[in-house]
Formats: sequence, C-alpha cells, structure tokens
Amino acid sequence: MAQATVHLLRHGEVFNPDQVLYGRLPEFHLSDRGVSMAFLVAEYFRALAEDGAVFSYLAASPLTRAQETAQPSASALGLALETDERLIEAGNHFEGARVNATELVKPRYWKYLWNPLRPSWGEPYEAQLLRMRGAIETARQTAVERGGDGAQAILVSHQLPIWVTHLSLQGRRLFHDPRKRECSLASITAIDFDGAHVRGVRYSEPAAALLPGAAATPGA
Repeated sequence: MAQATVHLLRHGEVFNPDQVLYGRLPEFHLSDRGVSMAFLVAEYFRALAEDGAVFSYLAASPLTRAQETAQPSASALGLALETDERLIEAGNHFEGARVNATELVKPRYWKYLWNPLRPSWGEPYEAQLLRMRGAIETARQTAVERGGDGAQAILVSHQLPIWVTHLSLQGRRLFHDPRKRECSLASITAIDFDGAHVRGVRYSEPAAALLPGAAATPGA
C-alpha cells in the first residue's frame, strides 16, 4: 500500500477591522500579518521538499483568504493551485455579525440556537466532515498518482472544517467548545496514510511567531 501525507492548512489572519464572523462572505483578504504567515508556511513546506518530501498536489477553498494563503506555497513548490469547493468554510447563519453575548440574545437569532449538537446555527458537523473526507481522499489518491509512494498533498481550508476532521480522526465527538480548538491561524494538521488507512495525525504551527496579537475570532 502506498504511503501518503495530506496537510490540512488553515488560512492566515484576515483583515477584519469590524471583527465580524465572515464565514463564506466574499472579498475578505489576508492582513499584512496573514500574508507573512502564508510565506512562513511556504518556507516550511519548501524546507520539507529540500529534505526529500515530494509534494504533488495543492488545492484550496474557493474563498479569497484560502487562495491567498495557498499561493506562496504553490510558488515555493512549483505546483499549480487547484480549487476544491469541498474545502470551503462551514455555512453559518451569523455571517456578517459580531458573535458575542449581546448579539446572540437578539430575538432574530433564537431560531438558530435550539440545538448546539448539530449545530442548528449552520452547516451540520457531519456534513462538513463528509465533504472534507472526500476532498482528503481525492488529495491522497492524486498525490500518489502524480508523485508516487510517499507523496504529499496540501489542502488549504478553514478552522471549523479542519477541526471537525481532526476530532473524527481521533475518534472524538464532533460537538466541542470553539475556544478549545487546536487549529490556530496558518497551522497544519497533517494526516499520514498507509493506503486508505490513517496511520496518524500530527499538528504544527509554522507561523507560531506571528500568533501573539493575531485575530482570535472563533471559527474565522
């Protein structure tokens, strides 16, 4: 069975002066810090390649922040940047709002808060997991087809879909406290495969030096 690694990369910091939950809203670009994060990640992947890693597939969510995060890695590795709609951010009824206690008590939002286990305010966790696992399997197969045994792929996505996938791979429940997600800006959740079997999951933060002072909006 061919081995492979699929890296789930969360996008870098976004320019968001109004501190809204931007979700799938268009035209939210990386901040200057976010751009620097993307280049740090690209250097991380370049170093792996120089050490012998073979990267043969790179895809990103269609959202601007994910595309901008992926571009430096595409350039560093000489890969074409492909788009996979399945990597998009989770749908959320609070898009455009400041999600805080003051906002959530407004009556217009009550109809979305009846079931946090689903969650009722957006795309169900199971639906996110289903599309993410599909994108990951495509990446695994394509990486091996193009790069051979041991090839690696990079998928640029968003915090919640990545974290739900991580929880599933660890055999944990998908419902969770958003404040406790291990998926910081520009972080990498690497999934190692033997054939279609998941051998292990690793987490790293190549842009850790830029995290102090960065935006910390849950789910953004």
